[in-house]
Amino acid sequence: MESSAGEGAGFGDEEYVSAGARVVSRREVFEGAEVILKVRGLAADREGFLREKEAYKGKVILGFLEPFSIGDLLEDLRDSGVTALAMELIPRITRAQSMDALSSMATVAGYRAVLIGASLLPKMFPMLMTAAGTILPAKVFVVGAGVAGLQAIATARRLGAVVQAYDIRPAAKEQVLSLGAKFVELGLESESAEGRGGYARAMDEEFYRKQREMMKAVVAESDVVITTASVPGKRAPVLVTEDMVKGMRPGSVIVDLAAERGGNCELTVPGETVEKHGVRVVGAVNLPSEVPYDASQMYSRNLTNLLDLMVEEGKLVLEKEDEILREILLLKDGELVNERIKEFLSGGEG
Repeated sequence: MESSAGEGAGFGDEEYVSAGARVVSRREVFEGAEVILKVRGLAADREGFLREKEAYKGKVILGFLEPFSIGDLLEDLRDSGVTALAMELIPRITRAQSMDALSSMATVAGYRAVLIGASLLPKMFPMLMTAAGTILPAKVFVVGAGVAGLQAIATARRLGAVVQAYDIRPAAKEQVLSLGAKFVELGLESESAEGRGGYARAMDEEFYRKQREMMKAVVAESDVVITTASVPGKRAPVLVTEDMVKGMRPGSVIVDLAAERGGNCELTVPGETVEKHGVRVVGAVNLPSEVPYDASQMYSRNLTNLLDLMVEEGKLVLEKEDEILREILLLKDGELVNERIKEFLSGGEG
């Protein structure tokens, strides 16, 4: 274990030692380990990887690696000889749920997004009956009912808000209703919105134009809008235009969980909170890092469950025919072997 690696999440070196780990320097970790477990690596930590490229030789690395962004690193990756498995590529199948780190982090992000919205909104979320009269509940609109969106819905409901949600996938309606929110039906829902591995598929611009037109009235009546729509390897679709923001009440808040991919709101600035037309737009980036204790525990369990699949009788086995390993194996001895990423880099959908 690298010394001090857990301190930011509230886990001191002594806890790892008491659990049976040996705490060493970063250099010693690379020298002594066959498998390196990271939060972010390769394209997700480009400068760090290039600086330590030699240390990766012959190693197996697991972590968030931004596989759709490795195109201009291929030569360096080939030189490194690293074998890499990308947590972003875990397939959305039942057997892989306990390893699905993207879903784990989306759960944290959805929860945190609501707290940010509630803290910035100059209103209270719940309806309150007071001696001074009735306080009406805040109205929250969640765009995208994936893992992050569903957690945002559940959290906003717990805080007492009136919640509406929309998702392009018709199957999401039942999940939204089960959490006590209203499902907004625009008449544009499509089964084709779900692509390979259970992840979202990009639609054409005409579809998004119609979607924006029909969402405009819902956005205007909302106090907090939380957007979660992203497509692996693609720029996030713009769902909330500046014109739609102008129609919102002053003091309203937009929390954009797709900010790292360019943002679902036209006014989003990644990593910043900006105020435009009286509306605060939060370019939410890496929200799981704001809840590091639980995010770390969830991620470690995902990695541990994946290792259980990869290790047999104390030996690492990557060659067996297994759908999960086949989907997440990105590099083998420095060579790109993942068919999905090959297709993406060649101009296909991925």
